[in-house]
Amino acid sequence: MPEALKRIIDMIHYLPGIGEKTAAKLAFFLLKANKTYVANFAKALSDLHEKVRECEVCHGMTDVEHPTCPICSDVRRDDTMICVVEDYLDMLSIDRTGVFRGRYHVLGGVISPIQWTTPDKLNYDSLFARILENPSISEIILAMNPNIEGEATALYAIGHMPREVRISRLSKWLPHAGSIEYADEITLLSAFKGRG
Repeated sequence: MPEALKRIIDMIHYLPGIGEKTAAKLAFFLLKANKTYVANFAKALSDLHEKVRECEVCHGMTDVEHPTCPICSDVRRDDTMICVVEDYLDMLSIDRTGVFRGRYHVLGGVISPIQWTTPDKLNYDSLFARILENPSISEIILAMNPNIEGEATALYAIGHMPREVRISRLSKWLPHAGSIEYADEITLLSAFKGRG
């Protein structure tokens, strides 16, 4: 097998959830695809780190020329609620349902001693600063995945809240050890409506 092809298969196989056979299939697809498509694909990949940045408010993703994401820039959103999520994909999944019209805060992971992820490596400080700086915030929704790491992450937030606010959780309707990112819209709608 040519080295260039082997290298592409290895790089695709490195992606999460891609097995060796799927990686080989995708590599052969790229090899046989139109050269313009492959060039555009390569350009999109190289632009990824150059044209995407973290939102200065919620830590979601935005275009490099904008300091805040479209959600944080939307003046029609409810400023009294912040939904705290583990990662950006959870934020997108929840927002896609349309059930939540407040603000978000992306922690950037979960507390996990096994992965050496401690609270200081997550975006707690900016969350607590937002809560202190904006007295209109009255509810924090902790939308962590219902597993051990999600529970530890939520408990840390609850224990370090800088002032009194209503704290609610979503896990009631999510399957144990499930993932918000992969939950269907009906499950997420029920989780939001039944939060407590």
